[in-house]
Amino acid sequence: MEQCASVEREVDKVLQKFLTYGQHCEQSLEELLHYVGQLRAELASTAVQGTPLSATLSLVMSQCCRKIKDTVQKLASDHKDIHSSVSRVGKAIDRNFDSEICGVVSDAVWDSREKQQQTLQMAILEHLYQQGMLSVAEELCQESTLNVDLDFKQPFLELNRILEALHEQDLGPALEWAVSHRQRLLELNSSLEFKLHRLQFIRLLAGGPEKQLEALSYARHFQPFAHVHQREIQVMMGSLVYLQLGLEKSPYCHLLDNSHWAEICETFTRDACSLLGLSVESPLSVSFASGCVALPVLMNIKAVMEQRQCSGVWSHKDELPIEIELGMKCWYHSVFACPILRQQTSDSNPPIKLICGHVISRDALNKLINGGKLKCPYCPMEQNPADGKRIIF
Repeated sequence: MEQCASVEREVDKVLQKFLTYGQHCEQSLEELLHYVGQLRAELASTAVQGTPLSATLSLVMSQCCRKIKDTVQKLASDHKDIHSSVSRVGKAIDRNFDSEICGVVSDAVWDSREKQQQTLQMAILEHLYQQGMLSVAEELCQESTLNVDLDFKQPFLELNRILEALHEQDLGPALEWAVSHRQRLLELNSSLEFKLHRLQFIRLLAGGPEKQLEALSYARHFQPFAHVHQREIQVMMGSLVYLQLGLEKSPYCHLLDNSHWAEICETFTRDACSLLGLSVESPLSVSFASGCVALPVLMNIKAVMEQRQCSGVWSHKDELPIEIELGMKCWYHSVFACPILRQQTSDSNPPIKLICGHVISRDALNKLINGGKLKCPYCPMEQNPADGKRIIF
């Protein structure tokens, strides 16, 4: 981040110079135009009178020409100074960022260059479909000659169709989808269908007293959700009392808040992606955000390894040389690091719970066995290594 801040400071300096130069240039030209305009008026007056050009007026014209030349030279000089400031931005980028980052990851990570290209193209394609940029995705398919199955496209097409309708405040497609997937949504403890019915009820309330009977009739949709959302249903029923006076000036005015539409879009996206086996964020956007955090650290580590001539320590495959903290947003599953070997456990080296309750990795357990017995490294209890049980977080 320090590298970005350093470049940003240089960019801010250039922008400030552009602003100052623009203001100075505008002011100088306005003054020059005003001065030339006055001189032109005097010359026009002299021409009308038919009098010859006086020595004073000739001197003034000479001074005017000199002033124009000096102003243009000064503005050109200032403009050249801006060019040097812009070039410093480029130098700051070269100084703070390594232009060659491909060396951080070895080609051995990929089976082949064709596999690498295909994986990247599929990640970009999935991102475009997930963002609703369907025409761009189709163009990429044609230009890259990717064979994409219709079954791959269908979930994204359906998702974007419903989201577009929600953005236009059309609840029909979303309600139809939620009803058809009701059982699976209940298994996820999702409240999507109730929130959609609630929003439809609020739309009827917003129609005023003319929609009161229709709203009461629609309230029957809340019956399956009464045991879970009783309090929210009571609030909506209570709002009917103020329908004649106007809901906007009542204690229930919060029901008309437009934020409910943004909330329903987020809820639908999250639950629909969960049912369809998709991530809320595309793998490409997650990888890009993680790479922005991890890449500077990896480049520093690679430079240190090269200086100490120990590049063979990092095989580049399925592991990193150090632990990199990406933040809670990138936590997708529990992680356990063995307190003895300081290594993250894996399927081939799972965490093992000892009789005393302490947890270590299987590799650490095997190294601590002495004479067929195991002594816990954290307490004096001796035990049989076979009594250790694998645990899953």
